[in-house]
Amino acid sequence: MTQQWRLDRTYRSTAGAVRWTTFGEDGAPPLVLLHGTPFSSYIWRDVARALAGRFQVYVWDMPGYGDSEMATGQDVSLAKQAEVLTELFAHWGLDAREPTVAAHDFGGYVALRAHLVHGLRYRRLALLDAVVLTGWGSPTYRLLGSHPDVFGRLPAGLHRALVTEYIGSGSHPGLHPAALERIVAPWCTEEGQAAFYRQIEQNGLDLTDDLEGRLGELTVPTLVGWGAEDTWLPVAWAHKLAAAVPGARLRLFEGAGHLVQEDAPAELAAVLAAFAGADASGPA
Repeated sequence: MTQQWRLDRTYRSTAGAVRWTTFGEDGAPPLVLLHGTPFSSYIWRDVARALAGRFQVYVWDMPGYGDSEMATGQDVSLAKQAEVLTELFAHWGLDAREPTVAAHDFGGYVALRAHLVHGLRYRRLALLDAVVLTGWGSPTYRLLGSHPDVFGRLPAGLHRALVTEYIGSGSHPGLHPAALERIVAPWCTEEGQAAFYRQIEQNGLDLTDDLEGRLGELTVPTLVGWGAEDTWLPVAWAHKLAAAVPGARLRLFEGAGHLVQEDAPAELAAVLAAFAGADASGPA
């Protein structure tokens, strides 16, 4: 859990520098992993390494998150993140390879928008504790989004305490202290504190409404995975999302909270390996 995590490559996107890396052999079936908020690709570290034996795994920090660029005036909206994903597909040469995509939290919306609006083609799609349906947002997220100017002026120590408590609540059994610190740290520099509230301010709670009515258009085999103990997006959302996507398969992870990658990494890796590796003509 405390292994080093390093994104050793940079792509200059239209929203700023994006840090990324890849695991596995070139030419293996591609698998792209998307994080959500307020996280980074670091939460995928164990799953990515476990999957690298069978797939070429791509991970990246979205602009404004983790090790990627954080800048005043930066566009970190969900719509922009979908544009950046489209840019990355071209940069990675995935346009014609149709990777499996696994997307967590608002990464779910980003993946869906890139597919439905920008035309990215996926072989399979896994939506994990995904921000897609109208009405999302934990009580804390809603509070922070209502007063970003106020919270943005918190002293550094209070800001760190708030972010630490908030991120920690995403795990059901609790995060390892070293992992929690690693997830929190990017938000606790001067640039990071501003970026934390910037992304909340730009990602209003109604900005995902445009895709909910289009879920019935999905034809790509889809897995909806959810932590059964998710308190940010309770499991009822999983059932609703799975019902809205034609042919979607639902998989619950018992004992896991919103951060299913942290709470059940081995189980999640096994489920994704089976899903991504399944024959395209077979069941999802």
